[in-house]
Amino acid sequence: MHLINTHPYRFGPLCYTQKPYKKSYLSLQTTNYCHPTRFHKHYTAAAIPSPMEAAGTDSDGREFKNPDEMWLEHTGDTNKKTQWYRDGVAYWEGVEASVNGVLGGYGHVNDADVKGSEGFLQTLLAELFVDGGIDRHLVALDCGSGIGRITKNLLIRFFNEVDLLEPVSHFLDAARENLVQENHMALDKHKATNFYCVPLQEFTPDAGRYDVIWVQWCIGHLTDDDFVSFFNRAKIGLKPGGFFVLKENLARSGFVLDKEDRSITRSDSYFKGLFSRCGLHLYKSREQKGLPKELFAVKMYALTTDIPKRVIKARSKVQANRPGIIK
Repeated sequence: MHLINTHPYRFGPLCYTQKPYKKSYLSLQTTNYCHPTRFHKHYTAAAIPSPMEAAGTDSDGREFKNPDEMWLEHTGDTNKKTQWYRDGVAYWEGVEASVNGVLGGYGHVNDADVKGSEGFLQTLLAELFVDGGIDRHLVALDCGSGIGRITKNLLIRFFNEVDLLEPVSHFLDAARENLVQENHMALDKHKATNFYCVPLQEFTPDAGRYDVIWVQWCIGHLTDDDFVSFFNRAKIGLKPGGFFVLKENLARSGFVLDKEDRSITRSDSYFKGLFSRCGLHLYKSREQKGLPKELFAVKMYALTTDIPKRVIKARSKVQANRPGIIK
């Protein structure tokens, strides 16, 4: 899925308002904002204090003392948890399979989003792969792929193969259609390969298949325990030296629960506490620029399973043979 808010498999920015929450497919709380601590590459997330006592609110303005209180109420037993995920997918099943649909009516932020992601990805490839990975067969997984927006406009330009993971069937059908022409034009050099109609909390990748696992605007649909379980399973899908990119909305503090689409927007410190639980290292992070001011802040995190070393690369080769932007 894909959204500028959250979609069981793709959300995006959310709107600010004077009230604790505003539905427009983007919403956010209005507590005083504290700039999150900037992490430098090679920072180990395990050193971060636990954010689990941070208070939060839901879309009705109700306050929770901490995430545990909220999760207990909404997913505290098997039936509640099953219904949580069922309602999330059901929400997105009623959304149009278009860029504007998956971005919650904010289709105009697509270009800025892709530009920000491209700059971050180029930096990571240059720093972590020899010669930017130009001499290796690069494979990516697009989690919460929605209609294939990120695969089409970003990932397929840098990776030889991209697999798409999406639980909403009509989004995945649209992704197949959207990527047919690109597959034909690429002559198998850059193509969408597999389309998995599976939710994140149930997916286990093939061992050692991916150089990069890209998770954008979808992880908010997972409970904290399933967040940790997903990344622990996904680790086995990375090649040696591979990494995750998580791109998400940020709450100013604590968390914001969207009761309509069953998603949670977490704060920067909340995320870092979960990274620690996953045993992941925060290599680098970057704030997304160029989004409307009324939307949630959006941040990109590059996560590794160990502390990586920068590679020595020939800069002139990094961008060689990269296909042009697909419009």
